[in-house]
Amino acid sequence: MWMYLGLLAALFLGLHNLCKKDAVRGNEVFPVLLGTTTAGFLLIFPLFIGSWLYPVTFKEAGFFVESIAWSTHGFIFIKSMIMAASWILAYQALKHLPLTIVTPIRSAGPFFTFIGAIIIYKEMPNNWQWLGFFLIIFSVVLYSRIGKKEGIHFKSNKWIFAIIAATFLGASSGLYDKFLIQNLTLNPQTLQFWFCFYTIMILLVILSVTWFPYKEKRTAFKFRWTIPAVGILLQTADYFYFKALQDPEALIMLLSAIKRSQIIIAVVIGGLIFKEKNKRKKLIPLAGIMIGVFLILYS
Repeated sequence: MWMYLGLLAALFLGLHNLCKKDAVRGNEVFPVLLGTTTAGFLLIFPLFIGSWLYPVTFKEAGFFVESIAWSTHGFIFIKSMIMAASWILAYQALKHLPLTIVTPIRSAGPFFTFIGAIIIYKEMPNNWQWLGFFLIIFSVVLYSRIGKKEGIHFKSNKWIFAIIAATFLGASSGLYDKFLIQNLTLNPQTLQFWFCFYTIMILLVILSVTWFPYKEKRTAFKFRWTIPAVGILLQTADYFYFKALQDPEALIMLLSAIKRSQIIIAVVIGGLIFKEKNKRKKLIPLAGIMIGVFLILYS
């Protein structure tokens, strides 16, 4: 069951990536991030109120937001800092790079998660899983060669390094999620509610220095429906992902790989919507990544 939940998460993540590209177009990253996170928070906020007013009803429905210890708040705040840094780097890179370059690099995230799962959680891969992960990494290298034809040189472009760093931080957060869900026994909605809350606090501090004091920046900001859509789609994807992680048999390295199937939406549909170059050539490494994901599922 947890694999199917992972595929549902991938579906909503793919739609989330399409909206994210439009949300940052011509906008500064920080206010967009604040808008998306606030939209996600407002989606979950009724669950918090309902859990307070009607605890029995929400427990029976499986949407109860639990009361947690201060130490647990600290662990969630760490996750918020990790993901805030990852999103800032990823959104900045997305503004300056084609979606069909950003998404495949992000697809290398399972490799970082894979190594962490072996070292931290002692998850042991088999030969097919090894083959699948190395095929994913090889396919990402092919994307880098295609990127050069679009004037994107992977060795000198700072946004490439930004998206790689964002990918590493995102993978670290994925490993941390397993600790939060399984070791601290947090349910998805409790983790999502407090994660959004602390992320909003972090972004407000940043914006109070970089954006709110400057009228020209505020007036240049363009609201689009895709901004709240990003937050809603992300929280929906996270809910299915965290539900999958609640299964004691769930392997984080396989879940991370399954989530990469979102690239079908991002590369194929995104390439058509945003009229990006070399779409046919990008289908070759895309196929490599999908075969890699298949080998992991098959194993």
